[in-house]
Amino acid sequence: MQKLTIKEIEEKLFSNELSSLEIQKLYKDERKGVQRLLNKKERLEEEEHLLKQQYESMSMYENQCRSLNYKWIAGIDEVGRGPLAGPVTAAAVILSEDAYIAGLNDSKTLSEAKRETLYEEIMKSAISVSVQMVDASKIDEINIYQAAKHAMKQAVETLDVKPDYLLVDAMEIALPIPQRSIIKGDANSVSIAAASIVAKVTRDRYMKELGVKYPEYGFENHMGYGTKQHLEAIEKIGVINEHRRTFSPVQKFVE
Repeated sequence: MQKLTIKEIEEKLFSNELSSLEIQKLYKDERKGVQRLLNKKERLEEEEHLLKQQYESMSMYENQCRSLNYKWIAGIDEVGRGPLAGPVTAAAVILSEDAYIAGLNDSKTLSEAKRETLYEEIMKSAISVSVQMVDASKIDEINIYQAAKHAMKQAVETLDVKPDYLLVDAMEIALPIPQRSIIKGDANSVSIAAASIVAKVTRDRYMKELGVKYPEYGFENHMGYGTKQHLEAIEKIGVINEHRRTFSPVQKFVE
């Protein structure tokens, strides 16, 4: 191993080409660069170990369902209840029993870049995914709570694979399918966490498209929430069809 350059050791170490015996020999290498590489490798392995532990812990509800012979377990979550504009969006996701998506967690705790990465992994590995939106006019008609429930129900009903059990984030869905409502489900269930990420990324992409269509409102910056920028734009320009006219900050600007 002494004959290898630090660059060569780095390539072999991080591509897992070295045996346990060879790695043990590296600990006797006096070059500081080699020791830094070993420290980095240890940190990465510890991070990966913690991520696997987290995933296993968040699979508790799914494992309970499988122990009761349920096979197609869908996680359901929604995003966009609070904004003044744009749709409320729900997703339903069925993950396979052997799936492992490192870093899966409540979408609110993740950076935009991490959500995008996880979104792609979920879409590639999930057994079935469905996303449904309820627009502002429907929200005004039936209220935001009912609109969120409606979007969640539609997401379940449009899955390619019919689920035999539902894990729902803090709500109940009016469907004749066994289900469990889990408080903070997006932080405690891998299926619900996956649904929260899919719903969030889908809605954010939609709001960014609105930002291009209506640049004066800055939707790409606030995603429809009641920021100072958004409220000033409403006061100056008025409301559009994407605004929820029954929401109090918007009501006063509706003729």
